[in-house]
Amino acid sequence: MASLTRRELLKTSGGALVAATASAALTVEPVAAQTPRRGGVFRLAMQLDPQGFDPHATLSFVTMIPLSFSHSRLVKVKAGPTVKPGTYPIEPDVAESWTRSNDTTHVFKLRKDVRWHNKPPVNGRELTADDVKYTYDRFLTIAGNPNRQFLESVERIDVLDRHTVRFVLKEPSAWFLDMLASTATWLVARECVEKFGDLKKVESAIGTGPWMLERWEPNVRLVYVRNPNYFVPGLPYADGVEILLDRDPSSRLASWLGGKIDFAPEYQMVVRRLDLDVARRQKPGLQSVEYPWPVMGLTGFKLDREPFKDVRVRRALSRATSLADIFDGNAFSLGHYVAQGVVPAALGEWSVPIDQLGPEGRKDYQFDTADAKRLLAAAGYPNGFKTTVDTTAGFGPDFMDYVQVLVRNWKDAGIDAELNVKEYGAYVSTTIFGKFDKMMAGLRAIFSGATSSGTCSATSPRRATSASTARPGSSRRGTRP
Repeated sequence: MASLTRRELLKTSGGALVAATASAALTVEPVAAQTPRRGGVFRLAMQLDPQGFDPHATLSFVTMIPLSFSHSRLVKVKAGPTVKPGTYPIEPDVAESWTRSNDTTHVFKLRKDVRWHNKPPVNGRELTADDVKYTYDRFLTIAGNPNRQFLESVERIDVLDRHTVRFVLKEPSAWFLDMLASTATWLVARECVEKFGDLKKVESAIGTGPWMLERWEPNVRLVYVRNPNYFVPGLPYADGVEILLDRDPSSRLASWLGGKIDFAPEYQMVVRRLDLDVARRQKPGLQSVEYPWPVMGLTGFKLDREPFKDVRVRRALSRATSLADIFDGNAFSLGHYVAQGVVPAALGEWSVPIDQLGPEGRKDYQFDTADAKRLLAAAGYPNGFKTTVDTTAGFGPDFMDYVQVLVRNWKDAGIDAELNVKEYGAYVSTTIFGKFDKMMAGLRAIFSGATSSGTCSATSPRRATSASTARPGSSRRGTRP
């Protein structure tokens, strides 16, 4: 049997894809690396307060981003100016090296110079293989971990010696290392869990990362100080990190233009296209790169309930959705986007352009209100139907603009959708896990895993220009929602 490339593999199933997704236009500009200078405080903005500091209790980006400055993983996704957008190379974090003795056995050798932050109750002790086993045993067994799927292929974890740990899988998994590099797999100390329980207090946010969380001022900022015992020689360069908490995109932009924060003000440090011209005028030395943003719209249905049991209804929703309507007016895109299939264009090695799908596959991504009405009539809804859509305003006003476009598009096809807008914390603890009545709408950041894109339907009203005026000594990637 001839081997298939990733793209060829996806083409074979293109006709079955019915969801419509899109990303920003891809135009790459060179971004020059700067010579790092020690000192100073790295400042960035985030929309919302953390949902606590337990990576095993939430999938929210507002928890994972703060943990990325203070915590470590076995392996991580490489960051920096040499990494091509849309690729996710893996490199060591606290693991020094790893081997695969067979298709289901991975052995990791730990660095011998990794220490927990010098704060009670761990007091700077050495990180050992027992800590790795504790973390991932807890990851797999704690009730309600929304990220358990990342490591559900793990059968057991064995400590071979103080600095060697073995993962035995239930079956071969090509994605195992990618899953270990997820921003949900931060290492946690047993002592912190035993002392603080739910890990909601600032004092519980103890890791082995480059900075230590010093304080959290709700609705204002999170403040970090340099970890003098960080295991990477010479790092971090910055003496501290401040995350300013600000829900208002205009206010965040003003903070960036005014020099109060160092990186672009939106999630994943990007600039809305609406703001790009003024940013370039006010920051003449600005370095930027444009790429398909790995954030997309997510629409969910209750497939065990009418009318969504019928695939014709789901296809009608897709064909009633206009990418042009979404992207032409959204502040992130202003008409610049890449139409794509269910696999995001941001995953360059996997994504298949819509025009390369078969005839049936292409049809499922075409905007056609008349055909949407025909499908609804064939499914027994000639006059359309009413439904509710659970969502949240916590992703910001530009996301809500996108949701309103969806609602208008669907209304034109006869689908009357009423929004049920939830507080962000309630949304990420209920709706995103299927606790909604009929439909839900949200955002989802991709991860380069096999399950990352199959549930994403609808479109992403997003366009990405990543920009910086300063460069930190260490950076991590976050996940969303």
